[in-house]
Amino acid sequence: MGSHRRPAASGLDRSTRVTVISAAAATAAAALSAAPAGAAPQDRPTDTSAKVDRLFEQAERATEAYNKADERADRLRAKVARTKDSVARGQERINMMRGALGSLAGAQYRSGGIDPAVALMLSSDPDAYLDRAAALDRISARQLGELTELQRAQRALAQQRAEATRELAELEKSRKAVARHKRSVEHKLAQARRLLNAMPSRARAEYDRSSRSGSSGRSSMPDLSGAAAPSSSRAAAAIAAARQAVGRPYVWGANGPSGFDCSGLTQWSYAQAGVGLPRTSQEQRYAGRQVSLSEAEPGDLVAYRDDASHIGMYVGNGQVVHAPYPGAPVRYDPVGMMPVSSVTRV
Repeated sequence: MGSHRRPAASGLDRSTRVTVISAAAATAAAALSAAPAGAAPQDRPTDTSAKVDRLFEQAERATEAYNKADERADRLRAKVARTKDSVARGQERINMMRGALGSLAGAQYRSGGIDPAVALMLSSDPDAYLDRAAALDRISARQLGELTELQRAQRALAQQRAEATRELAELEKSRKAVARHKRSVEHKLAQARRLLNAMPSRARAEYDRSSRSGSSGRSSMPDLSGAAAPSSSRAAAAIAAARQAVGRPYVWGANGPSGFDCSGLTQWSYAQAGVGLPRTSQEQRYAGRQVSLSEAEPGDLVAYRDDASHIGMYVGNGQVVHAPYPGAPVRYDPVGMMPVSSVTRV
């Protein structure tokens, strides 16, 4: 499985586009943070924290849907480009075939305008005439073959053009899906930001320190003494990459190296080990052999919730490294911070 790239015709490479989108989301969130407080006066800090958690969870699901739609759009763009290139080559071939057929037809007309019997009688060199007549027969047979091949090529070109039209329609639908999921993410993040800004400063600080399970996240290396060895050399390399990313910001839709969402972090980390993972957490959970949580080894991917809308990397001693949510940098947390749905050994 390899990584994908957006064609240059789009005007923005993937890193630039993610930066632009992230900046837009941050601007929207900042603008909305100045709005009236989103929490009701009677809400306790714990109630508000729970609401924020739900919004971040919903935003994360929308982010994974965004990533999936965006990846599909990338594949469709590449497919459309290949089909267009094939159509252009097919048209060029047809033009050349038509030119060759025109030349053959002209030669046949110029040489075949006289009845063969009369031409033979008038010929001063009957043997030479018979040679030319045989050549004309071969030209006629060749012309028939070329005509048949031209017709076959024209039918193939028509099918390719129809396929390109269908692919362009699918690409447009995928673009709309990307935009829809992007709006959903921005809306959820803006709601969460309003609620966070309405919290008392002490409660806000406590929320920023804690993970969604209520346990404290760590930016420093957890105690891994006595932890099992990584399951493979590539798992060890992926863990080393993920550790380098600790402290970098959560940026939705991003897969590094300056910012990450949850599946972006695991994808980037394994890419540094030479392993290509799919873009979304739902696909990553099936990117290897599934094992039980009790069998987890460093480097395994830990997916959370029934829909696998969040994912992290197990590092040993009951700890994972992951990109938690907007506002919380890449960090270490207990593997049981949320309900675990699967553990995958890449």
